[in-house]
This record gives sequence, C-alpha cells and structure tokens, in this order.
Amino acid sequence: MKTSISLSPTIIVIFGGTGDLNLRKLAPALYNLYVEGFMPEKFAIIGTARRPLTNEKFRDTLMDGVNSFSRTGKVNKEKWEKFSENVHYNPTDVKDSASFDELKVVVDKFKDEFGAGTQILFYLAVSPDLFPPIAKRLAKFKMAENEDNCRIVVEKPFGKDLETARELNALLKERFKEKQIYRIDHYLGKETVQNIMAFRFANSFLEPLWNRNYIDHIQISVTEQLGVGERGGYYEGSGALRDMIQNHLLQLLCIIGMETPINFNADEIRDKKVDVLKAMRPFSAEDIRFNTVRGQYTKGWVEGKEVPGYRHENGVDPDSNTETFAAIKFFVDNWRWQGVPFYVRTGKRLFQTSSLITIQFKDVPHHIFPPAVTEHWQQNRLIISIQPEMSIRLQVQGKRPGLDMVLNPVDMVFDYKGTYTTQSPEAYETLLLDVMTGDQTQFMRADQVETAWELLMPVIHAWETKKSLSFPNYSADSWGPEDAEALIARDGFHWFALPLNKD
Repeated sequence: MKTSISLSPTIIVIFGGTGDLNLRKLAPALYNLYVEGFMPEKFAIIGTARRPLTNEKFRDTLMDGVNSFSRTGKVNKEKWEKFSENVHYNPTDVKDSASFDELKVVVDKFKDEFGAGTQILFYLAVSPDLFPPIAKRLAKFKMAENEDNCRIVVEKPFGKDLETARELNALLKERFKEKQIYRIDHYLGKETVQNIMAFRFANSFLEPLWNRNYIDHIQISVTEQLGVGERGGYYEGSGALRDMIQNHLLQLLCIIGMETPINFNADEIRDKKVDVLKAMRPFSAEDIRFNTVRGQYTKGWVEGKEVPGYRHENGVDPDSNTETFAAIKFFVDNWRWQGVPFYVRTGKRLFQTSSLITIQFKDVPHHIFPPAVTEHWQQNRLIISIQPEMSIRLQVQGKRPGLDMVLNPVDMVFDYKGTYTTQSPEAYETLLLDVMTGDQTQFMRADQVETAWELLMPVIHAWETKKSLSFPNYSADSWGPEDAEALIARDGFHWFALPLNKD
C-alpha cells in the first residue's frame, strides 16, 4: 500500500542464517528487493548460526539459494557482487552469552558506521524452542532497547496451543513493545490475499451484497498435492489444524468477514480482524462431532509415482493419530454473518495444489425461465484464486449464442497474468519490506494469535484425547475423507474446485 518509500539505514540479523528458510525465501526476497530498488542505500545483512563459516562461503551458499529459488531466476553477476558486499556471517550459539556478546560487537560496528537513525531487524528463522533464549539475550545485551528503531520478526508456529502462545507473548512483551514484534504469516503477503482488501473496500457495488442477505455460504480451501516429505518429525507435533487452520485459513476468514475499517491504520485493520475471531461461535462437544472432520492419508499414486502413506513417512509414528486433513464449519455470530456457514478445509496428498476462496451468493428469489432453458443453472459465485493461478472471477448466468434462449454460467475474470506484465513479488518480499518500513498491517497482534488458539482449543483437545479409529481414511491423490464431503453436503452444498489440467 506504499506509493513512495524512503528507508533508513538498516541492519538485518538473521538467526538461522544457514537454514532452509533463509536459503529458500529470505535471501531471494532480499536480493529481489535490492535489484528492484527497495533496499536502503546503507544496509547490512548478518547471518548467524552455530557452525563456523567465512563471509565468502556464506555468500556463496546464499547465492546458490537465490539461483535455485528466486522468482527472477539466476542472479545478475554484477548486481549480486554489489548486493553481497553487504552480506556478512557471524557464528553464534544463541544459548551462549559470550557468543552473543560477539554478535553485539558486530552489530554495534555497523550502527556506528551507518550513523544515527539506523534501524535493526532481528529475524528469528529458527525452531520455536529457540525463540525464548534469543529474546532473553537480545534484552540482556540491550540490543533492542530503542523501540522506534529495533524490531523482532517471529516465524510461525507461534505456540503449539493457547497456553504456550500466551507464555511466548508474555515473554516477548516483557522485553519488547508490541509495536516492535512482527509475528509473520507469509500467507498474508501473497498478492491475491492483499488484493482481497482492495477488492472489498475500493468497490462500492460489493458492500451492499457482502452479508447474510445475499451470501449463501463461503468456502476457504487450501489443498496440497505434496505429502509431509522430510517434515514428518515436525508435523507429528503439529497436524493440519495447527499447521494451517489456526493461522493461514483463519486469517483469510478474517479478511473476508471483517467490517469496513475506518482507515488503513495497522491497528484499525487488526482490530477488525480480532472482532471476527471474537464473534466466531465456540465449539461444543456436539459441534465437534458434526461440524469437524479429520483425516490421514494412506499410500497411493501421484502423477504416476507410488507414494507412501503418512504413517510410513520419515519421522512419523507408525500408529500416528496426527491429522493430515481437516475440515471445519464455522459460524460468525454477528449482524452481518448470522447463519452463514464458513466451510474451511486443508490437507496434504490431495488431488491438486490450490488455494481458493469461494463466496456463493443466494439464488434469485424467483425463476422466470422454464427448466429446459436453465439446465445448467448455477448460483452466482465470486472465486478468489490465490494459487496456482492468481485471479478473481465472478460467475454469472448468460445466454448462450444461438436462436434459442439457453442459459449457462460464464466467468467475468480478472487474471493477473492477462492484466499485468510485471511479475508479482513473492510474499516474503512484501512482508520484509513492511518490516523495514514499520508497517504492521499484515502481521498478527498478540490478541489475534491468542483468540485464534482459544477458538480451536476444544477441537484440538477432542482430537488429541480421542484417537481416530478410521485412520488412515483417504488415499493419496483424492479429495480427502468421505466425511468431508458429507459435512458440506448435509447443507445442500459441495466443495468447489477450479478445473485445472493434470497431465
């Protein structure tokens, strides 16, 4: 949402500098920001991890990451040389005070070099168990005392339940101001997700329709064709509910369901999102039984290759009770949405990888056309596709060309590829720039995180304490367990998916 950007000198310290997140996402994002002129004139990127590396070796490692994972392809040699002059490495054991003291010396050197107004960003690209020791030592060594110029970026998962989320929030807020804490959810940086706000609040025709009087139901579906791969050990302690619904999907639901903000102030936007979470109907035991579905994939064939079931993936308990699929029917009990079901589903090893938000409008109040004319009649739908294509389409009824009056659905499509010639930035590019400019709009506040956990804790507790006797209950390359279709079919609906070609 920026038209012009002027950035102060910036020091970016990446804990977990040799890790997968930095190589795949952060380094390519920072390089692309540099190439496109969105980095400060003076900046330093300091990667840190336990193993010893020279600056040259670290730079080569990051270049390999950029070459492999950047949306722009391989690096421009001249531009990389200039960019990498600002990339440094400092070995640090975050649990060792002496090691942290050495890191402070390096950071202070760049602060003195860059001068007054230098801002420092500490990015915690590490496992969650390292968040507390890093936060404690940043405070102990007074590395983030200036609340206007120092920020800390925390990756998900932010806690594994309500209790741990509260503990982590308390630990961070004891040492930093809320305006310094950036709880990052990369889904909120995706171009199409950001465009939902523009589409909703910059077009006057939508607001009169955006309520229970005109909307039948809403679906939010994030499906993945991949399995857990090498993340089996992590996924065992997470599952689909924690990994996707508690953060990504509930955030999408909040954007769809929020009231019109007064302005585009970060806290105003986040207030409206929290209002949605607070209005969501709590889960009773009966709700969990009838309005939630969990699943776990078994072996199957994907694109001509046999793939293992979840219980045979590396690091997974052969008798695992962890769900790899979750579908839930939510209700938002307020004036705008009373009675409108929000269906949410996510899962691994499903038929296709896609992220879709479907708003289905109510049928016309009176059909004037005879049945023969409306054989393919379909209620109007607004479909927001986040991936693999980026598009917003409105499905309406139209007359088929010819002498006869025959109606069929037609799409009015806003397609990014067809409309714009420039490449859309990756989510981490957008969010890293927001951190540098101090814009918290797309970042979760403490109360958002805790309210989302509070909503889902009854479901988490029920699923953990009562072992599923049906696991595994869906095959790879399917659309998930049969109960997920039954969940939505009981209300007269079906899960929607865009027709995509599968070779």
